[in-house]
Amino acid sequence: MLFVTAIWAVFILDHLIPLQPYGLEPRTLSGLSGVIAMPFLHSGWNHLVGNTVPLLVLLMLLAGSRARSWLIVSTIVVLSGGLLWAVGRPALHIGASALIFGLAAFLLVSGVMERRFLPLAISVLVGLLYGSTLLWGILPIVKEMSWDGHLCGVIAGIVTAFWFKPRSQL
Repeated sequence: MLFVTAIWAVFILDHLIPLQPYGLEPRTLSGLSGVIAMPFLHSGWNHLVGNTVPLLVLLMLLAGSRARSWLIVSTIVVLSGGLLWAVGRPALHIGASALIFGLAAFLLVSGVMERRFLPLAISVLVGLLYGSTLLWGILPIVKEMSWDGHLCGVIAGIVTAFWFKPRSQL
């Protein structure tokens, strides 16, 4: 999992060179770098570990069930980051949770749309593992949590599921 390795490497590098200023700040020119950088930046050990486990699970499920999984990940990162930059609340947004929520939404929606055994089984598994997190994570309950980033991730995952829908299902 090259992506997760990169996140950990950036976390270590962030202790040597402050990188968090490259996070996403909505509607600011300097915040545009965060559209791509946000998933790689984490506020601390707990934040990093808390994102690593679901990211590994969801990336393995994606890679095991989809061709061009890197393109799906890239699309979700750019869409969720772009949407958050455009509509997010004023704050510094960092972390991979928008991607995590986007991957979960993608796997849920695409599995239901495709109606084939493997994608549907993955959809059910993701629903069981992360369904309640998806629901609670998009609510503005915890002030320090980027609930708007989570919501933008869910929207990006759903849109990506429709974009990558097999042609036979159009």
